[in-house]
Amino acid sequence: MKLVTYRINHTPSRLGFIEEQMIIDAEKLGHIKNSPLPDNMLDFIDLGMNAINHAVTLINTATKEELEECSIPIANATLMAPIPKPRKNIFGIGLNYTEHVAESARTLDTSKELPQEPVIFSKPTTAVTGPETDIIHNQKITKQLDYEVELAVIIGKGGKNISKENAMDHVYGYTVINDISARDCRRAGQWIVSKGQDTFAPMGPVLVTRDEIADPHNLNLRLTVNGVEKQNSNTKFMLFNIEDLIRDLSTVFTLETGDIIATGTPAGVGAGRNPQEFMWPGDVVEATVEGIGTLRNTIVDAEEVK
Repeated sequence: MKLVTYRINHTPSRLGFIEEQMIIDAEKLGHIKNSPLPDNMLDFIDLGMNAINHAVTLINTATKEELEECSIPIANATLMAPIPKPRKNIFGIGLNYTEHVAESARTLDTSKELPQEPVIFSKPTTAVTGPETDIIHNQKITKQLDYEVELAVIIGKGGKNISKENAMDHVYGYTVINDISARDCRRAGQWIVSKGQDTFAPMGPVLVTRDEIADPHNLNLRLTVNGVEKQNSNTKFMLFNIEDLIRDLSTVFTLETGDIIATGTPAGVGAGRNPQEFMWPGDVVEATVEGIGTLRNTIVDAEEVK
């Protein structure tokens, strides 16, 4: 199932299900079918995987008139980040593709050796923004605004010390994230200022539940800036796969429903190019993950959004 958080004009955000270019409003569907459903993504995730099957049943048993009553065309809605306000920071994974390790060592003074365990950082919840929104470029802070297309994993069942064998049971679904980075804002090797600025975590356009993705370790990743391809790879080249990441993260942190893991980016980032290529106001960046969709954002100058 494809899930979205959406709104109409400036109304509060709502949870919806995508069916044939239509958004079925979850709460309205539940009301019509006399079987209550939440109006937001986190509450729906909290209900577990069985709620997905229940929602599918409600859709399949609804009449045409009932569906029309609770649906709108996607074109008439504004899609937001699937989880507009996560409960805690996004877990980011650095240097998780071999060629990206090499390019980072050449240009960002990171180690040329492959990591022996996942490199973990975080992005604040205030960094989250949705598709078709602006990424703010504060030129007083950075002159090196960079992109990173990534597969994001959404946790559906929390836990501590999760085994690798059981890790995928804790996955709820997937979305696209663009791990925006200000390369000149690292401080003494720490990345949160570089990666945690407002709007530096665009996500979307949809959340795809895990049953829709046969193999998350064989998905094509692609990113373009102004229509020019910059990154093109596949999740099969991850150094640490999703099971590895969940096992490792859960030994350090208690994972909770709705937690988000950005699984790392392949080679081709602007900092790794010769000459380096960074993003500037007016640029349009599009990040695509196979089976999920394309996340499109525009870079704007911070002075324009005051």
